[in-house]
Amino acid sequence: MPRNQWSKEREKEYQELKEEFEEEGRYKGREEEVAARIVNKQRREYGETKEAKAEDKEGSSPDRGLPIKNYDNLTVDEILSKSKGLSASVLKEIESYEKKHKNRKTLLEQLDRMIGSKS
Repeated sequence: MPRNQWSKEREKEYQELKEEFEEEGRYKGREEEVAARIVNKQRREYGETKEAKAEDKEGSSPDRGLPIKNYDNLTVDEILSKSKGLSASVLKEIESYEKKHKNRKTLLEQLDRMIGSKS
């Protein structure tokens, strides 16, 4: 992926990784490649690629139907914060989605507690 399509934050992250690898002597001669791979992997995971944006526009993004906007890009704490006040049935929907996709243990435990307190 050409770097000119990265956000300023991703470009900064790339530069920091590359410099860190050079200073530590890691990945001799491949510092740029490894840093770029790491940044591109994160872009894919956070839906920052052209493909992910196109999926979202056409409505085929997997988190599209969830009541929490941009769910896949949120941290556990952000999801929990936005989940407060949601009904048990909506929380179960979020829990089901989480199990199928990222399956984050701490989030699933907290959702389970929230569902239990509403029952």
